Amino acid sequence: MTSEERVLRKEIAGLFIVRISGHSHDHQRNYPQWELNNNDLKKLIDDGLGGVIVWGGSSLEIQKRSNDINKWSSKPMFFCADVEEGIGQRFDGGTWLTPPMALNHIYKKDPQKALIFAQRYGQCIGKQARRCGINLVLGPICDINSNKKNPVINVRAWGEDPLTVSNLISKFYKGISKEGVLSCAKHFPGHGDTDSDSHLVLPEIDHDLNRLNNFELVPFRKAIDLGIESIMTAHIKLKNLDQHYPASLSKKVVRQLLRKDLKFEGLILTDALMMDAISKKYNSAEAAVLAFEAGADIILMPENPFEAIEAIYQATISGRISIEQIKESLDRKDKLLSKVASPSIESYQKITLDRLEDIEEKKDRSFAKELIINSLEVHHNGSITNHSAGINFIRIDSSINSRFLSQPAPAIIIPEAAGYKTIVHDPMSISPWDENQESPLSLDRIGRGPFIIQLFSRGNPFRGDKDKNEPWKQAIKQLQSQNLLNGLFVYGNPYLWEELCCCLKSTIPAGYSPGQMREAQEELLKGFFQKEKSVTRVSQDKLLREFTD
Repeated sequence: MTSEERVLRKEIAGLFIVRISGHSHDHQRNYPQWELNNNDLKKLIDDGLGGVIVWGGSSLEIQKRSNDINKWSSKPMFFCADVEEGIGQRFDGGTWLTPPMALNHIYKKDPQKALIFAQRYGQCIGKQARRCGINLVLGPICDINSNKKNPVINVRAWGEDPLTVSNLISKFYKGISKEGVLSCAKHFPGHGDTDSDSHLVLPEIDHDLNRLNNFELVPFRKAIDLGIESIMTAHIKLKNLDQHYPASLSKKVVRQLLRKDLKFEGLILTDALMMDAISKKYNSAEAAVLAFEAGADIILMPENPFEAIEAIYQATISGRISIEQIKESLDRKDKLLSKVASPSIESYQKITLDRLEDIEEKKDRSFAKELIINSLEVHHNGSITNHSAGINFIRIDSSINSRFLSQPAPAIIIPEAAGYKTIVHDPMSISPWDENQESPLSLDRIGRGPFIIQLFSRGNPFRGDKDKNEPWKQAIKQLQSQNLLNGLFVYGNPYLWEELCCCLKSTIPAGYSPGQMREAQEELLKGFFQKEKSVTRVSQDKLLREFTD
């Protein structure tokens, strides 16, 4: 290989972003099938890798990881994270904010307050990202969640109509930009009206260009007008625009619609190419070449980055991809990286265990609580009385990643202090359902209550339609008919809350929070158990002692 060919290969590697663990050691990786080991990562960095997307670990570990990578690389790199809901969503030690849909609920009641919150939301994420060494936040979501059955966008969206989403993401962008952190609008040209998850299948949408222009594209157009630095394409098929390729691999969507029609001059990223919407049909090499041909600048998370880099290199040598396109993409990348200062080794060395608060400040925690309180909804605020035979039935998506339900979670402690025994149901546990459509809950299997029902449900990747057949509406009617429902609380999915409220008696204490974190549980539940406040405090202290012992 000549020196010119080696330079070209390095330049091509600079157009890739791969996923890594936030933990420093290989054995700590939570998802080794997706996260490169350190040897492969160092090799790719030596080959000219353009950036990493990081997942897992604490905020302090992320600081260290960003500085390690900065030391390994001879040039600036993207250090990215999916922190749509704050650094604490992914990394312990940062602030975990309510999902963006909470701002939509606030906006309906008080638009001005919601806009102020949206800017503070962006500033909070930007400040903490910068302090962790993250220079590119993969957000905001510009999808409009117009489909209530959307299994993957849901509460991640800023709203359900073009104007709300446009106004809120505008303020978010203003806030994050003030902190000197790059952002990425996603998922172009709009993933909000899908009823399937692109992590598992390729969603198909019938919308034509007229519909897109008047609806889905409105927030993206607003983001472009504001100067958004990058846009991520979606793994969805728009049959009226391109019958053959998903949007992320389509010249008609990327080159024509995004570059030419919307006149976007910034960086275009693919969504992760390892997602099943792409990887079920295309291997790493094919997907990378097709995405780059379509007009993407940055290839994100191919299944095999070595094969993908080699494929684009060979396509360039053969003339299938032009050198000019490579240079244009590199120019866009370098232009963005020049805007953000790489985290320096010296800045990390100054961070000690005594200064962990440098990531999350007291005012950040106060803001997170303010968001929670302002987005709560109450159906009936009556008190829930003690009951020695009561059942606190909690439904979660998965016990594996339910950080919000780890002890001492208020969703467990507060009801248990009032006498309610906790039963947690997830897809891996014994099913609580009978075949009786009118009375679907198997009381013989789970107990006869009375019940407090707590449902943790939201749009989450890789769940697909697993929640579709859960008959909670019929179950609530069943419990009410037998006077066995003492309270209902929904965390996350606003559409499930709306559905259940329609069949809920006015006398049943019930509430909703868009957030699922422990702080949201406490703020929602504490008002319903106030009459037993002294009992609750003693019981909480007892449970905490048992847990710590």
